[in-house]
Formats: sequence, structure tokens, C-alpha cells
Amino acid sequence: MSYDPSIPDPTFPAFLRNWRKRRRLSQLELSLQAGISQRHISFLETGRSNPSRFAISQIADALEMPAAEVDAMLLSAGFAARSARHGWDEVTQGAIDASIEHVLRSHAPYPAVSVDRIWTLLKANGPAQRFFARAGARGDPNLLREIIAPGPMREAIVNWEDTARSLLRLLEIEVARRPHDVEAREFLAELLSVDGVEHLVSAPAATPTAPVLTLKICIDGTVLELFSLIATIGMSADAALDDLRVETLLPANDATRAWFEREFAIQ
Repeated sequence: MSYDPSIPDPTFPAFLRNWRKRRRLSQLELSLQAGISQRHISFLETGRSNPSRFAISQIADALEMPAAEVDAMLLSAGFAARSARHGWDEVTQGAIDASIEHVLRSHAPYPAVSVDRIWTLLKANGPAQRFFARAGARGDPNLLREIIAPGPMREAIVNWEDTARSLLRLLEIEVARRPHDVEAREFLAELLSVDGVEHLVSAPAATPTAPVLTLKICIDGTVLELFSLIATIGMSADAALDDLRVETLLPANDATRAWFEREFAIQ
């Protein structure tokens, strides 16, 4: 795990240059993909030309930038963020909320939650609320902090080191996708400073013995094994929607499936 705490230069020329290099594209390759002349790309990177909103949109699409980074690039060039320009109407907002609620509710008797890019809890179905409570959760609004910080839930996780290492890696990937996201970078730094984590991230990871990492957690003397599926909203141009995750926990064996069906049976 290689975490770089520095924040990139926020000026537009540096912003463009950094993202082009992250994608390993030459100016010519970017110009061909974005439909903009190589000369103009060069002038944008040196500050000799100012970008238009259309040029930023073409470049962002070619670089496959996350919506939050597109907003940051627009702001660096003096434009309003794209997400701020496109407010959701009530019909769209209602459809999104209803769809998420349907996924969470339909996943019972197994836990399901919706979270943001740094795993701050937004919504949880009934089984998730009861599961986290019985696992010793203290009510922290952020699930990563709940799992990684010392406390009852951390102690209940049998394979805490493997689980924490995997979750930190996922967060590091999110930070790498959004190098200008100060909140996410500061949160990652906070978690890396937690007792026991420095040794965890510096030690070599064990060779995987299964195709997927399972969360092994002990509740009332029973070890439950779960794996997760994470869903996102596809093709979103809005930063808030791009941040949204729906994570569903699924039983990794018959004993765990039977436990949830018994303990959290749908009434």
C-alpha cells in the first residue's frame, strides 16, 4: 500500500497534465481521443490558452475522469461545477431513492446498506441495523471507522487484519481516483494512524486461499462468514450519484445462511 498524502497542484494546466499522465497518454493520443488538436492540448497544459467548457467536457470523457474530478477541473478553469448546474427534479430524486430502498428491502433477511465513497452510512435495511448492533457497533456513522478503530466490532471480526487491509486498499483506490478529494485523503490518513494499522499495512499480505475475501465475524459464539457485492449507478455525470454505493452482504456458507434466515426472518 503506497499512500501519497500530497495534494496535486489545483491550477487547470497542472490538473490536465497530471490526469493525462495518470492515463499514460501522450498529447497526441489525448488529442485524437478528445477530438481536439494536439497544439491546443499543448497550449492548455502550458497555460497559453484557456479552455472552453466544451473542451473540458471532451477531455474529461477521453480521460474517463470521475464526476467529482470533472467538477474540480471545471472549477479550476473558472466554470461552475457540472453537478451544481444539474439539480435533480423531484421525479428523478424520487426514482433514485425508491430504487435504492427497493434493493435494500428486497435483500432481507441479509444485511444491505447504501454508503458514500468513504463508506459513510446513508441508509441500512432492518437486518443490517440489527446485525451491526449485535456485532458490537457503537453507532459511528462511518462503517470503515467502526470496523478499523479499536472497539467491540473490531474485536468480533475473526479475520480483522485481512478485512481491514482489504478495506483500506479499497479506500486508497478511491483516493487515487479522486486526487483532489481532500476529505477522502484526510480520512485515509486518519485510519492509517489508528493503533495497529501501521503494522498491518506494512506487513506483507498472506497468499489468498479463496477467490474472494470473506468477513468472518463472531456473534454470540457463532462465527458467520459473509462476502459482499457492491453496486454503483452507471454512467452518472453527477458527483453525488457517482459517490453512491449499495453494498449487500451475502452468506458464504449454508450455516451462515441458516443463521440469518432464523435470526432475521421476514415477518
